[in-house]
Amino acid sequence: MVLGRTLGVALVGLTGHVVEVEAHLAPSLPAFTLVGLPDASLAESRDRVRAAVTSSGLAWPNRRITVNLSPATLPKSGSGFDLAIAVATLAGAEAIDPAAPRGVVHLGELGLDGRLRPVRGVLPAVAAAVAAGWCRVVVAEANAAEARLVPGARVVGAASLAQVAAGYGATVDVPEVAPVSPEAVPRHPGRSALDLADVVGQDDARACLEVAAAGGHHLLMVGPPGTGKTMLAARLPGLLPDLSEADAVEVTAVHSVAGAFDPGDGLLRRPPFEDPHHTATPASVVGGGSGVPRPGAASRAHRGVLFLDEAPEFSTAVLQTLRQPLEHGELVLHRAAGTARYPARFQLVLAANPCPCGLAVGKGLACTCRSEQRRRYFGKLSGPLLDRVDLQVELSPARAGAGAGESTAVVAGRVLDARAAQAHRLAGTPWRTNGDVPGSWLRERLGPDRALVADLDRAVDRGTLSLRGVDRVLRVAWTVADLAGRSAPSRADVGHALLLRTRGHGA
Repeated sequence: MVLGRTLGVALVGLTGHVVEVEAHLAPSLPAFTLVGLPDASLAESRDRVRAAVTSSGLAWPNRRITVNLSPATLPKSGSGFDLAIAVATLAGAEAIDPAAPRGVVHLGELGLDGRLRPVRGVLPAVAAAVAAGWCRVVVAEANAAEARLVPGARVVGAASLAQVAAGYGATVDVPEVAPVSPEAVPRHPGRSALDLADVVGQDDARACLEVAAAGGHHLLMVGPPGTGKTMLAARLPGLLPDLSEADAVEVTAVHSVAGAFDPGDGLLRRPPFEDPHHTATPASVVGGGSGVPRPGAASRAHRGVLFLDEAPEFSTAVLQTLRQPLEHGELVLHRAAGTARYPARFQLVLAANPCPCGLAVGKGLACTCRSEQRRRYFGKLSGPLLDRVDLQVELSPARAGAGAGESTAVVAGRVLDARAAQAHRLAGTPWRTNGDVPGSWLRERLGPDRALVADLDRAVDRGTLSLRGVDRVLRVAWTVADLAGRSAPSRADVGHALLLRTRGHGA
């Protein structure tokens, strides 16, 4: 009796764990038992595998089959183990060469007709296998392009179980079947193609957007409808530099697990842009679901922009759950089936009307809201959340005849120069932009002259600025200096940063 062995990968969040799939065939009453903490969709693989094997023209062994997924203490989920279970079973029955599939990673879902179907999360799964030293990978043909994005992986794409079995020496006719097409990924308009020159007027808001892009700062825009808040937010990704190689792999892995990645376009090189509707649930924004949680919009916006239009209309639960990723750059989701960690280091952009009816008070527009309605509406954006937003700007309706401003290409050039200055200053540290740097590190480099931060001290004494707010103002001040080509911020830069944070109410 031979023990069939091969390999699969279990994903918990973005972390892949190589799993040994063992099949033991005993001379007893026919049965099929799957052990090793499988979830419901994985437990159903017994029926899929049995049907796929017989449909492929292979004999199903009439024995007591026990398949173990080791380590047994690690929860396994999804249909991606189907192919590995089928191959291990055939190896245990000696229908294929038992030694051939050992050390090979198999990822794929089986249809009842034996065809191989693509699964989510192939990129991080293959990356984990290669990192663990297992470079030979067999996947569905529709996943082959994605798997080949991992350096060092030796990938074989297959359309059916019969094709895989024949490759391992099985005597079986390989039918000509069309590979299963991958799930269609909705295509959104390219945010990088949107030009900042399309925004008429709004010089202050454009300058604020440039500072946000240069330093990786979070941004709040307040103004009546039609002032360009959404247009500005949609053009922020175009100002950001391309993703580095490591970031591109990480961002692509998140989108692969979420099922929002088209491998035909290669790695995602541009910062992503996510704009969930204000009716979105906490699970859709921060991630969730039964079993092992899936990434939400916040994780899909990793290294890019998360835009909440009509921010006060979002539920309080959604807004409060954003505080963890804003502070730590990752989301930790706890469920009964396990804990998943997803990266979520994004730039948050909030857009809000000044009141529920959307008409600004004191600007000649007929606001119909009572004072308590306005307080309750804007009160949805809690103090702890706004304290983490570095930049706040008020937009007014553009004047007639206002001309177009600079193009995205011109502003992006200045942003790239400012990012280069930050990279030089932060070399050897774990931070990349001013928006990531702790205030203590920045204060040490300001020198002993307290006159530089006198405006901040007065704002703290008046209660218009918290100590966390002081650190965030200093971050913005360094960004303002970087855009101006200065090696350190001046008192004017600190004052400018204070105005950008408090909408002019805290100076």
